Amino acid sequence: MLIRKIERFLSTHAMPRTRFGRLAAHDPRLVDDLRNGREPRPATTERVEHFMNSYRSTSHVA
Repeated sequence: MLIRKIERFLSTHAMPRTRFGRLAAHDPRLVDDLRNGREPRPATTERVEHFMNSYRSTSHVA
């Protein structure tokens, strides 16, 4: 489930939920909406997962 992955990401990276939504999907309400039961479209899911994977791989580069 996407929201579980996002919650783990937010915790691991100490990122505010609105910043995550803005960066991942250009939607600062994304996380709140998902917490309230919103079902993301496949394209949104793909974009968010790509953001999380890319962020992880580049976050350790100095």
